[in-house]
Amino acid sequence: MIENLFSLTVLVGILASGIRLATPYLFAAIGETFGQRSGVLNLGVEGQMLLGAFAAFYVAITTGNLWLALLVALIVGALMGLAMAFVTVNLHAQQGISGIGFYLFGLGLSDLLFQKMLGTVETVNGFPKIHIPVLSDIPGIGEIFFSQNVLVYIAFALVPIAWFVLNKTTLGLKIRAVGENPDAADSLGVSVARVRYFTIILGGTLSGMAGASLSIALLNVFQQNMTSGLGFIAVALVYFGAWSPWGVMAGSLLFSLVNSLQLWIQVKGVAIPSEIAVMMPYVLTILVLVVTVKRVRAPAALTRPFERES
Repeated sequence: MIENLFSLTVLVGILASGIRLATPYLFAAIGETFGQRSGVLNLGVEGQMLLGAFAAFYVAITTGNLWLALLVALIVGALMGLAMAFVTVNLHAQQGISGIGFYLFGLGLSDLLFQKMLGTVETVNGFPKIHIPVLSDIPGIGEIFFSQNVLVYIAFALVPIAWFVLNKTTLGLKIRAVGENPDAADSLGVSVARVRYFTIILGGTLSGMAGASLSIALLNVFQQNMTSGLGFIAVALVYFGAWSPWGVMAGSLLFSLVNSLQLWIQVKGVAIPSEIAVMMPYVLTILVLVVTVKRVRAPAALTRPFERES
């Protein structure tokens, strides 16, 4: 019954899992924010996440070292970002099409590696919860905010760091200038190629970390296409958040709480078809894009390749 969702225990559970489920959204969307602020749209986020998730899980299950697994996922994501940067910056490929190509590559390769190197779905002991002394003992609040795994804390700490870099540093100024007017930035001595390489590789690295957060921190398992569109939602969150890390965080929490709600609806046996519950985050994605597409202004040079005039 629907009243089962309104008990204090269930509400705390929804909020706590919502905070936890925001982790992959935050990593992927903040990385994509940097890329888009420099003028590059990366629709290959999902493929980068899948390869990062597999790499982290495989290293974790074979070595038992979670930090090594996370490092390998970061490297895999960075390499995917490097490849994406070469295709978009050096070859001037159409960003939407090349991004879809990288998504399909990540999807196919992660599936192949799973079948050849694992074969069956297995589980791993992922990052445990860290209970912050005193704060975690606060009724309700402690379980929601201060009893999470280390990647959750890192993801939320990344938000103010990303905001500070983008808005209060010389690097951030260069990124924003390249995304708005690359010709003017180039005339002032800013290397458009270097800035875009940096942001795309950073985005790939954080996408790999997003994938790792799924396979060795949240779900502790790897299976084919386990992201289920999460990477594309992360891209949508950048638009929802108006290219601001704080806006991205708000959007990530909104989507993760809706996702958490649909999971609890199924657990509590609420009389709503499970198919409708599963659809909720994706329907929300469409509604958000419809509402936000006219109220926000994208970086002026987004998706535009830059060719330096001789």
